[in-house]
Amino acid sequence: MTASTKLRVAMVELWLAVGLVADSVAGLKWTAPREWTNVGTAPMRAATYKVPLAAGDHGAAECVVYFFGKGQGGPIDANIERWRGQFRTSSGKPAVAAIRKRVVHGLPVTAIDVSGEYTGMSGPVGEPSSVAGYRLLGAILENPGGNVFLKFTGPLRTVTANQAAFEKLLASFEKQR
Repeated sequence: MTASTKLRVAMVELWLAVGLVADSVAGLKWTAPREWTNVGTAPMRAATYKVPLAAGDHGAAECVVYFFGKGQGGPIDANIERWRGQFRTSSGKPAVAAIRKRVVHGLPVTAIDVSGEYTGMSGPVGEPSSVAGYRLLGAILENPGGNVFLKFTGPLRTVTANQAAFEKLLASFEKQR
């Protein structure tokens, strides 16, 4: 490896370590929180971030950036309702969700915040399973190149401790130049 190649590799590693490299999809770019580990892409997942658990929490926390393609992914309201429907109260009733609309760098965003018993996980043989004390922060960015969906789920304390990081991630989305 030449000295200049070693220097370029070192620079990229440094940028990744300090969170200066933005991820991108569908003409949008963003910068994830440094404390979150990017575990890569998968079908329909532009990025998956593993989020460290808060002290005393168990389970897993992740923030996924989904992209299904231009014109794909379904209506915004249907997705928000589906995410809300993945939570219920301890008495089995649908959980109450806070829904709000705003604009981030010229992109309309619909966001959701809901907590309770999370039923959005799959158990063995496709059977639904659930876990109490979870929270979801989600957002759908309306983008001409195709909508982008953010879904951050995990134990309540962990998601709450990372809410500012999620908001910073959401605020970092912008059109690529």
